[in-house]
Amino acid sequence: MAAAQTLEVSPNQVLVDESAAIRATGLQPNQRVSIHAELVDGEGRGWASQAEFNADERGVVDTSNQAPANGSYRGVSAMGLVWSMKPTEKHVASYRLPRQLSPQIIEFRLVSNGQQVADARLEQLMVAKGVRRTKVEGQLHGVFFLPNTEGPHPGVLVLGGSEGGLPRERAAWLASRGYAALALAYFRYEDLPPLLEGIPLEYFGNALGWMMQQPEVASDRIAVMGTSRGGELALQLGSMYPQIRAVVAYVPASVRIGACCGITHVPYAWTWQGRPLSYVLPRFMRNPAAMMSAAIAVEHTRGPIMLISGEDDGVWPSEMMASEVVSRLKQSHFPYAVVHLKYAHAGHRAGRPEIVPTWHGRVVNPTSGREENLGGRVEGDAQSSVDAIPKVLEFLRQSLQGGPTQP
Repeated sequence: MAAAQTLEVSPNQVLVDESAAIRATGLQPNQRVSIHAELVDGEGRGWASQAEFNADERGVVDTSNQAPANGSYRGVSAMGLVWSMKPTEKHVASYRLPRQLSPQIIEFRLVSNGQQVADARLEQLMVAKGVRRTKVEGQLHGVFFLPNTEGPHPGVLVLGGSEGGLPRERAAWLASRGYAALALAYFRYEDLPPLLEGIPLEYFGNALGWMMQQPEVASDRIAVMGTSRGGELALQLGSMYPQIRAVVAYVPASVRIGACCGITHVPYAWTWQGRPLSYVLPRFMRNPAAMMSAAIAVEHTRGPIMLISGEDDGVWPSEMMASEVVSRLKQSHFPYAVVHLKYAHAGHRAGRPEIVPTWHGRVVNPTSGREENLGGRVEGDAQSSVDAIPKVLEFLRQSLQGGPTQP
């Protein structure tokens, strides 16, 4: 009697930064089968993928150690059926994460000779169970995420980019991994300015001070993490505030860029003590003199720096600018660790800490309303995430370990 054909996902519940293995059993040796995957994203849009596999001599297909013979992706990738998904409808520009940090369900079907013979599902959690969140109002605008373990915890100030609003997902990820994370809004949120212009950097100093006063935060172990314009901002803050002990900058600029994204009242993005800081406009980013006057003094940072960049970044040359940061630090004999993760075929979403569909078209920036070419290939963006996720977490662990914690 032939064994029953089964499909299982192990584990069948993971955090969104974790991999799971999709495994079919009970097949004939070398039997050709296909596995199909489907999900509905945060905008209610369908996404799907499929791949064909030849069962091994035991009648098993395991995505964690077998490459598909044909289909949506190539090579061995446990989560290839997830990151290689494409939209099932027209006019979808990009995958959207679930709203309100809700779990995401991915359905898998095992098909043989045109017939479905088994199914399975995977639940991806956007935030670990037990993580607490508190809205921060008044002088600051944000959401404070706390791990489900006893503190005090190392802290991370989390900053978004030119999309504005709250970087909830990144802060939820860090809290799921043991960090007290403050997702801080600084424009395009509630009664904050609608555009990224003339933002006083003292606001972020107040946020750091607020974090240091929280009993759940180890006040001597605080990092800052930002993406895109937030990466630029993270580097700037690291150069100014000695209480920042580590900086993680995704696809950052090495210089202060001008205001964005729309018709702004002033041309500069940042102020300090009531005065605008020097800046460069994107069209002058090939001008050495302009770049030098707006350069961020990263060598003044009081801790390790990690940079993540994509060599195929379509928004701005993040790999070149991250390399400029590394060069500047080397020239100044920077005493702390410097890590630059650069990915050849990744774009402006290089290293994002979610294993989700990476296909995208031209994405509309919600602040400017303009389309952006993020760059990157499906495989390149996906591989950058899988590679960067554990390295970023290990960098934070090493950078913020040790030192006395507050009672």
